[in-house]
Amino acid sequence: MPDIPLTLACGDYDRTRALHEGSVRPEGVSLTCLRLPVEEIFFRMARFAEFDAAELSLSSYLLTLDAEARGRFVAIPVFPSRSFRHNGIYLHAGSGIDKPGDLVGRTVGVAEYQLTAAVWIRGILAEHHGVPVDSVRYRTGGLHQPGRVEKIRLDLPESVDITSIPPDRTLSDMLERGEIDALYTPRVPRCFRDGAPTVRRLFETPREVEAEYFRRTGVFPVMHTVVLRREVYEAHPWVAMSLRKAFEEARLDALHDIDDTAALRHMLPWLTEEVRHTRELMGEDYWTYGLDDANTTAVETLTRYSHEQGLARRPFLAAELFAPEALETVLV
Repeated sequence: MPDIPLTLACGDYDRTRALHEGSVRPEGVSLTCLRLPVEEIFFRMARFAEFDAAELSLSSYLLTLDAEARGRFVAIPVFPSRSFRHNGIYLHAGSGIDKPGDLVGRTVGVAEYQLTAAVWIRGILAEHHGVPVDSVRYRTGGLHQPGRVEKIRLDLPESVDITSIPPDRTLSDMLERGEIDALYTPRVPRCFRDGAPTVRRLFETPREVEAEYFRRTGVFPVMHTVVLRREVYEAHPWVAMSLRKAFEEARLDALHDIDDTAALRHMLPWLTEEVRHTRELMGEDYWTYGLDDANTTAVETLTRYSHEQGLARRPFLAAELFAPEALETVLV
């Protein structure tokens, strides 16, 4: 029987490069791998389900599920994007905000309310810093390009004050000018990157704050997962495990390559020291797939935050979100 054709849209990472280059091939699959910006992938998959399989924001995936955890997509427990998010809170220097609690009652920009990064930031601020989700006014729109809208229709509680910014404005410019007090964003705003004196981070040493958060919680936040269109999965349920194994092989290739000190594979002069520092804090294999205890905690923290913020229909258990075939390990 010939391999089945499958189109996968996924970001360009060290941990997916072997799939893009074809040195790792999923069993039984003739893979066409599209290397696209994640915003484009998410928009095209969430709106039109264009790809057989795709990287997808974990928050967006939760919004596609009904109360019985069924929807147009089925995920596999692969997490190509993970990131601590204390570093993604920016302030106007004249806002008078000196500590997290000062955000209460303020106006905050977010590109989209349902962005996974924004869900994590709001959840962390609410749970650990006394900033209730509905204590902030949210203004949505493009970070650097005007006109961005929510890619998925939301039905939020009336207690959430949320409005779009003018269609000709950007959040970065509004923050620099003090038209919003703060900004929650996964991307560094241009105003901060360019050194605007009116913009700073809430946490001036975010790495230290994030390391302490990990020590206390054990959570390495999950941003994205990988989904299959349900009709593809139901026609070929074995594809879930085939893709899971291929992503795992590509991940291990990257994990091994990062230890090659003869010629640095990444343009980071102190890469070896960074890896050592990370492993001292997070363990030897710090970016895992599957649902071990740590990943289950991270995923279920996000699902709880999503539900508390008026997004997910309920706080799903991690095991409900993924193809059961891709959760089992074959022992020999």
